Amino acid sequence: MHDAEDLARAVARVVAGFEAGPFSLRVAGPDDTPAVLGLLDAAVVWLNARGNTEQWGTTSFSGDPKRVGAVERWAGSGGAVVALRDDLVAGGLVVGEATSYVPPATEPELYVVALVGSRDERARGAGRTLLAFAEAVARELEVSLLRVDCYAGGDGQLVRFYESAGYTATDPFEVQGWPGQVLELRLSR
Repeated sequence: MHDAEDLARAVARVVAGFEAGPFSLRVAGPDDTPAVLGLLDAAVVWLNARGNTEQWGTTSFSGDPKRVGAVERWAGSGGAVVALRDDLVAGGLVVGEATSYVPPATEPELYVVALVGSRDERARGAGRTLLAFAEAVARELEVSLLRVDCYAGGDGQLVRFYESAGYTATDPFEVQGWPGQVLELRLSR
């Protein structure tokens, strides 16, 4: 478990020195809420157009007060960053404590609470860049376990994405019929 101030300081330190390739990273703030909601809304449309109505449902994030509130909390948490390329918000990441619906870790960890990327071609690679950033934050906090959970239904493509980024599937779970998968990445210090 990390103190919110310690996490915010670690995120800020890593942002200051992180090489993000074609992207620039910045700590997210309340002004980033509309852009992140836009990314999430676009992801719902994109998923639904491909027949995936189960992962994030069919309702926009910006049309759901509970989801809007979550994004507002993330944006003000100190654990959220956005990846930018030119004038495009290419992706967003939130790190912090594990969600309540996954099995607890048995050692100190950092958790990827949320990751979303734009479908714009200029955003290609933003998700992997943000995951590499999460690894750097975990190292800054001196923890060797980074975990994430994701939708495990459909064709399993999202689980395979995290596996291709070096994560190992550990604990499957279900929340009200929604199939999920916890994945972990072991970091050397």
